[in-house]
Amino acid sequence: MILTYLAFILAMFFAMNIGASGAAATMGPAYGSQAIKRKQVALVIAGIGAFLGATLGGGQVVKTVGEGIIPTHIFSVEVAIVILLSATLTLFLANVIGIPLSTSEVTIGAVVGVGMAFQVLFVNNVLYIISFWVIVPVVAFIACFIFGKLIQFSEHRFPQLKGEGKWKKWLSILLIITGFTEAFAAGMNNVANAIGPLVGAQLIDGTSGIIMGAFFVFLGACFLGGKVLETNGKKITSFSLLQGTAVSGTGGGLVIIASIFGIPVPLTQATTAGIVGVGCAENGFQLWQKDVIKKIIKVWLVSPVLSLVMSYTLIHLFLLPNPYIVAVMIFMIISTIGTISLYRSVKIEKETLDH
Repeated sequence: MILTYLAFILAMFFAMNIGASGAAATMGPAYGSQAIKRKQVALVIAGIGAFLGATLGGGQVVKTVGEGIIPTHIFSVEVAIVILLSATLTLFLANVIGIPLSTSEVTIGAVVGVGMAFQVLFVNNVLYIISFWVIVPVVAFIACFIFGKLIQFSEHRFPQLKGEGKWKKWLSILLIITGFTEAFAAGMNNVANAIGPLVGAQLIDGTSGIIMGAFFVFLGACFLGGKVLETNGKKITSFSLLQGTAVSGTGGGLVIIASIFGIPVPLTQATTAGIVGVGCAENGFQLWQKDVIKKIIKVWLVSPVLSLVMSYTLIHLFLLPNPYIVAVMIFMIISTIGTISLYRSVKIEKETLDH
């Protein structure tokens, strides 16, 4: 019984973090451009959008996380805890280090780690999901690049489309609507990350789980999302209202489509790729965009692998005790951290010598 309570606590905590980091970020463009002036109003709109997205369309992704990657007979209370704990710890460590990770990729990585530990995994489904992780950001970049060019042409010909005069009100409303759509997409896709393991372990039915997860995503967005909203708002203030609308609308639309097919995808990756696309359309390909693309690739690789290693190790530590495998995993983590640290030291030393 205690383990069941622990599983629910982890799921609720995870859902609140999804609301804070994912849903709240969706209103960044609207808040940064002053389309919504009050922070709390922006957070509540994001929370409502995420809640509705989860309750109205989150079922397919929950089904994928709960039974589409590993067989349902593998799931148990302990396995659900391992998945949720691995995902939560990975995100926590990433936050401490300052690395932004995708909740979808972290969760899927944790489930795959469990499947590998039990040597039962639906490999085709995993490859199908991973293909979407590549396709969605690429499509977001291409679409936003095209939209960016059209917006650039339109704003040059009709300067009022930059948000001047009476047009500002209508363009602001359009940006808020696309931000709400993006929050809807975040709830539709991401609530499964917190609830899927519980549903897979049959600790709660899908409908009740989605409502519970949606409620805690809403709470997370409203009460913990302020810092993320500020950060994202400042990042996109250099964009016009139409450019912000293109980024939010494209990211939200692509994630909604993926959710209909039951594919958990990283919304932040889609949005970031969209920002790069609009930036390239306006200013050409610049150095900062190259750095952002590198960051996207690093996050794409690190997110699932880190949680996979974590869940694989926890399974062999507690459920399938194997001290040799645990020792190897610990040594691998230590050697990886040591290698990174050594690389940084050598790099700093080289830079010092060059100067």
